[in-house]
Amino acid sequence: MKIAVEGCMHGDLDNVYRTLQHLERVNNTKIDLLICCGDFQSVRNENDLESLNVPPKYRSMNSFWKYYSGQEIAPYPTIFIGGNHEASNYLWELYYGGWAAPNIYFLGFSGVVKFGNVRIGGFSGIYNARNYHLGHFERPPYNESTIRSIYHAREYDVHKLMQVQEPIDIFLSHDWPLGITDCGDWKQLVRFKPYFEKEIQERTLGSKPAAELLEKLKPPYWFSAHLHCKFAARVQHGEGGPVTNFLALDKCLPGRRFLQIIEIESEVGPYEIQYDEEWLAITRRFNSIFPQTRQRVNFRNLHLDMQDCRQWVRTRLQERGAKPFEFARTVPCYDPSRSVSSSSSRGYTRNPQTESFLQFLDLPYLLDNMSEPLEVSKTPDSLIHRGSVDDNSENIPIDDVDDDEDELAEDVQD
Repeated sequence: MKIAVEGCMHGDLDNVYRTLQHLERVNNTKIDLLICCGDFQSVRNENDLESLNVPPKYRSMNSFWKYYSGQEIAPYPTIFIGGNHEASNYLWELYYGGWAAPNIYFLGFSGVVKFGNVRIGGFSGIYNARNYHLGHFERPPYNESTIRSIYHAREYDVHKLMQVQEPIDIFLSHDWPLGITDCGDWKQLVRFKPYFEKEIQERTLGSKPAAELLEKLKPPYWFSAHLHCKFAARVQHGEGGPVTNFLALDKCLPGRRFLQIIEIESEVGPYEIQYDEEWLAITRRFNSIFPQTRQRVNFRNLHLDMQDCRQWVRTRLQERGAKPFEFARTVPCYDPSRSVSSSSSRGYTRNPQTESFLQFLDLPYLLDNMSEPLEVSKTPDSLIHRGSVDDNSENIPIDDVDDDEDELAEDVQD
């Protein structure tokens, strides 16, 4: 199976797909799947741009809307995770994963799917210590604070992935696992990205939850993006243990290293995206503790019995099959000849895919609820975490804010 991996898409689907078709012709080969490591920017219309955390001058429709409308069809099955520049209102509709457009599948805020017999897992967003332990309290329309915090990874979603026991073949995260630079040529990296050196030396470059998942899951392949450069590393898990091949890729721009094609052993095709039994069982078991508030939540010592749930899910899959529910449009699509009314579709929309998915797992719909606690503990810790939610600053070592691209300069050129 040949899989193309792309770094930050930034809504430029047309160029990525054309590049892959060119590579197929030149190399006389066939690509089976495209996976994208975040900043996908699934913007459907002008209103979605209001949920995209980029400076106004960089807000652009780009090309995803063509695939959402059906004007274009993705030439390859495409799986993506979210980053920190997303139409977050749309991804929230598909919190559990689903078709963002025909043949384009969002893995969810965290998730695992199968493509053929290859298991692909990942989680969306970037690490921010202030919000990591909080619940999913954000709801569209977002304000200046929640438009940022909505894409901050949460411990709840990572903890679900920590329950995975069966082998994962490919794992995706937007930001890099903390400490991954120890396993690659970091000196070469800082020659081209000198402003990374301080974070590398202070061990603040990367995501702590991603590092924990890397140690737990030990997948053969791990792909990331976010820092707009190509970087490879090889992680040896203990003496004689399994090896993870890590690769971070750039964003889609001329002369940048934003694509890599890998070949992995798999069963004979044809291949299609399917639900993963173990992940469905984890989702069903943990949905009862889905956190919806700004309160700090601790999942460290929480372990729920999975055995009965696994058998229940297996029976349901045997009855229905493992294909995801069908794509459904939920808002008017962008039309270059006219403008969408700014008063329409600004609020939250229930996606029929998500409703069907939850009905299939016999779960309640929680994504448009927000249950703030009546009383908050007045401990210093709770006050710090509660207050910090309204802080608009991105207090993280590296954030790929496009406004700074001209200053954060030289990238590795092909």
